[in-house]
Amino acid sequence: MGIKTALPAAELGLYSLVLSGALAYAGRGLLEASQDGAHRKSFRESVRPGWEYIGRKMDVADFEWVMWFTSFRNIIVFALSGHVLFAKLCTMVAPQLRSWVYAVYGALAVAGTMGPWYLLLLLGHCVGLYVASLLGQPWLCLGLGLASLASFKMDPLISWQSGFVTGTFDLQEVLFQGGSGFTVLRCTSFALESCAHPDRRYSLADLLKYNFYLPFFFFGPIMTFDRFHTQVSHAEPVRPEGELWRIRAQAGLSVVAIMAVDIFFHFFYILTIPGDLKFVNRLPDSALAGLAYSNLVYDWVKAAVLFGVVNTMARLDHLDPPQPPKCITALYVFGETHFDRGINDWLCKYVYDHIGGEHSQVIPELGASVATFAITTLWLGPCDIVYLWSSLNCFGLNFELWVQKLAEWGPLARTEASLSEQMSRRVRALFGAMNFWAIVMYNLVSLNSLEFTELVARRLLLTGFPQTTLAVLSVTYCGVQLVKERERTLALEEEQKQDKEKPE
Repeated sequence: MGIKTALPAAELGLYSLVLSGALAYAGRGLLEASQDGAHRKSFRESVRPGWEYIGRKMDVADFEWVMWFTSFRNIIVFALSGHVLFAKLCTMVAPQLRSWVYAVYGALAVAGTMGPWYLLLLLGHCVGLYVASLLGQPWLCLGLGLASLASFKMDPLISWQSGFVTGTFDLQEVLFQGGSGFTVLRCTSFALESCAHPDRRYSLADLLKYNFYLPFFFFGPIMTFDRFHTQVSHAEPVRPEGELWRIRAQAGLSVVAIMAVDIFFHFFYILTIPGDLKFVNRLPDSALAGLAYSNLVYDWVKAAVLFGVVNTMARLDHLDPPQPPKCITALYVFGETHFDRGINDWLCKYVYDHIGGEHSQVIPELGASVATFAITTLWLGPCDIVYLWSSLNCFGLNFELWVQKLAEWGPLARTEASLSEQMSRRVRALFGAMNFWAIVMYNLVSLNSLEFTELVARRLLLTGFPQTTLAVLSVTYCGVQLVKERERTLALEEEQKQDKEKPE
């Protein structure tokens, strides 16, 4: 109720003004904190010289981000440029062979980066799951896939298999975990699709062409096998009108995002500050709330940049890859919370939707969410923090359904029905604001640290109650209402588009 209801323009304007002012105020506090802490002893390792000509240092606490755009930048550009070049030549000369060119180039790139023994190790896992697919038993394929994934996440097998990598370099562990984990998920998808469609008789060559597509290999996103195979099998791919312009725009946005992050880290040390809890404890409540929020926003930006670069390559190859994750700012529902849309699609198709059905019943939903987060825990690597993160998010997902069922209960349903649609939207936005901060706190556990999360929760909910608590919820309420308005507008535009496409 109230989902498609518009609020007065003046009210929405007030929400925009409050939200903008609150973000600016919190940002000012973070900027002052970054300037005050720039010369602290605890900041020396992760705040390094940056723009020396204006005296600005740079937050380099994110090891992966720094490696991508410094020592590994030329290697990444060289590898992806080679892929684009060979793919374009093949598409022009022999488009029916382009999937083979993708696979051969990807396999050679993997062998050149990680060594031939690592390539043979992955081929062994591919062959194992291919053989399992021939038996036509989905439970066996999924079980073997999870066992293969566990071998890359748990000792002693992970230590043994990591020895297959040739040499040592900074991003070795990241590339090893990414290439191995995504290989297992892709092979499992292939096996399950083979079981679901025995009449199609997929071959080992189809699996290898799917797995060794270089843009997706190390960092994803993962496309399920059925989607990839359908798209890559077009003998003469044709681009939709305006596609090249959209690809250029996406590439441009990725470059702008990279530059924006670089500028941001010269002024806001949001990744370094949480490591010094004594310094964090001196921050004003508004800056602390902004620090917690900005940590999640940065993780989304990082994923969006990675997906943007990879997706640009894939779209040049006439593929339709998974879209970047939804911005954390627009999330107020656990069911839409994910930082990797490809893995989310994989889990939903093969586990969550398969067990949970329509996700309208409490017990099946509980079973589906527990199974999904158990596999997610294995994917992330079992440890205490991951166990806690999975438990909290699993609870949040189920709690939403419990609240929804409670809202459908007679007295509460009649109470909401007695409200106007605008008031119903306002009440739901209030619950959305509380849910938003539950999402922030539950995910801050894994993105930062348990100690930092505890400090934020204590300051915002206990020592800051009621002034800080109500102020943060009020600002968040304004943001949720603006997000709902955006969703309402997009839904109306989609309805109008569908109406125009209907035959008269």
